[in-house]
Amino acid sequence: MKTLLRPMVSLFVVLSVITGVIYPLVVTGIGRAAFSHEAAGSLIYKNGRAVGSSLIGQNFDEPKYFWGRLSATASNPNNGTASGGSNFGPLNSALADEVKARIAALREADPSAQLPVPADLVTSSASGLDPEISPAAAEYQVVRVAKARGLTPDAVRDLVARNTQGRQWGIFGEPRVNVLKLNLALDELAHGAV
Repeated sequence: MKTLLRPMVSLFVVLSVITGVIYPLVVTGIGRAAFSHEAAGSLIYKNGRAVGSSLIGQNFDEPKYFWGRLSATASNPNNGTASGGSNFGPLNSALADEVKARIAALREADPSAQLPVPADLVTSSASGLDPEISPAAAEYQVVRVAKARGLTPDAVRDLVARNTQGRQWGIFGEPRVNVLKLNLALDELAHGAV
């Protein structure tokens, strides 16, 4: 029995050190060296202060800001510790009520909007934390934001265009707009215009 126990314990200790200490330190070191911004949480700074992450949506509900996707995270919107979808199916009445309420809020915020409401403005993503919207969702909100800020719609459209990211490597995903980055750029534009 002793002849089996000693190699098993030794192997357990060696593998624990390799997989529990050495490997995580090596991977973390490589991540920080090669992808320092991403490894630090992809934080966005304004005036030297972190205001959010480009990977996690934020809750904007003032008319002067672009609104992102709905958050499906528990009672606190965009809570990174509660990531997950709502799991509501397309026939669930709670999902239908949520969509109707968001459409009503969008129509109330800008009664002049005649475009169809893009799906990503009235639904949440699978993670419930999506920081991006489609260019169509941004276009839907241009007139409301321009009016609330006292800017021309063309100036706001230009800002949206400058903050629209194309497909990753030209082939993956769809064009998208990071809502936090767009709203920060909008604040800069508005302060520059005043």
